[in-house]
Amino acid sequence: MTAVTVPSSTKFDLGPARALLCRECGNETPLAPEYACLECFGPLEVAYDFGKIRREDIEAGPRSIWRYRGLLPVPSTVEQHPNTDPGGTRLVEAHNLAKALGVRKVWVKDDTGNPTHSFKDRVVGVALAAARELGFKVLACPSTGNLANAVAAAAARAGWQSVVLVPSNLERAKILMSAVYEGALIAVDGNYDDVNRLAQELAAEHEDWAFVNVNVRPYYAEGSKTLGYEVAEQLGWRLPDQIVVPIASGSQLTKVDKAFRELGQLDLVEATPYRVFGAQATGCSPVSAAYKEGHDVIRPVRPDTIARSLAIGAPADGPYVLDAVRRTGGAIEDVTDEEVVEGIKLLARTEGIFAETAGGVTVATAKKLIESGQLDPDGETVLLITGDGLKTLDALGDTIGPRATVPPSAEAVIKALA
Repeated sequence: MTAVTVPSSTKFDLGPARALLCRECGNETPLAPEYACLECFGPLEVAYDFGKIRREDIEAGPRSIWRYRGLLPVPSTVEQHPNTDPGGTRLVEAHNLAKALGVRKVWVKDDTGNPTHSFKDRVVGVALAAARELGFKVLACPSTGNLANAVAAAAARAGWQSVVLVPSNLERAKILMSAVYEGALIAVDGNYDDVNRLAQELAAEHEDWAFVNVNVRPYYAEGSKTLGYEVAEQLGWRLPDQIVVPIASGSQLTKVDKAFRELGQLDLVEATPYRVFGAQATGCSPVSAAYKEGHDVIRPVRPDTIARSLAIGAPADGPYVLDAVRRTGGAIEDVTDEEVVEGIKLLARTEGIFAETAGGVTVATAKKLIESGQLDPDGETVLLITGDGLKTLDALGDTIGPRATVPPSAEAVIKALA
């Protein structure tokens, strides 16, 4: 099939976005609320005509993802509309963790500092801005939890109605955190893949509902690039040697890779080599399995893991994760639920950062990759911690608690410490 390029769309103000590009056949279509190619049904992503982007212009911008608006599919007026202003989270030089892992230098990108305490605020911020410009009226999503929180909060802030679909067995903290914004929260008996199929049906029936990760997915996914942009800027406008990214749908990993490539192409950083590593929980590791078996096709699985925010059995971006990891010389590994809990504890006791189960997957996978010799102990490494541990307290079970319960006396305390 021959790729066809169409003229830029001028109907919408979506910044530097030029068109939608099919990731399979290369056909371009005008900017619109579309997510599948009409020629081959492949997934669409945003194509750009970037102008001159300068470091000093970015640095003069707000301390949020909107400092990168010249690299995102959002209106030029994005800051004038109510939003949650995500981004600007800290990059922590993790000396203690590096020592515990036996490596030279580790940085932790701590995205728990976002408005609803996960990186999903980034993607929802971009999705809402695009959805407003595209004419939608309701913000919606299927979610494993963090996205539900972010959509409900962003819709409340913007004065929009929200419709959020989640598996009924989701962690209680995530359910409550979505419900408190008083949008429409619907619990569905089934796993995430069941919920996602339902969302696609509803998106087809309700043309004014913006399902952020369905019918506006090309725009939504671009929000993950801001993680890559921030890491590079916070490192002094340079790329790390290697980065470990948790895999759910796989979109975050592919967009961080896209961000690093864009920064190099725009001469905002030196285009140095970097390696991308993927992290999954063993109970839901279809991408890891395909990588280890040398396959290009992802075989769907039924999730069975405490890392529910990563529990997507049929990850949409799985094949593109394989491409990015193989192209950069990285690897994909998976870890057991027991290792996930140990990863959470290791990060907490070494750096004082309490991560949810996805963060435990990232840390535990990094440890496993180091021990197997796949991750270079002398390379500068970044770990993405994408959600707050307060959301997944149940995962820790009875593994932590008070050292002792004592009467109110100094002698009893000293005895317990001994």
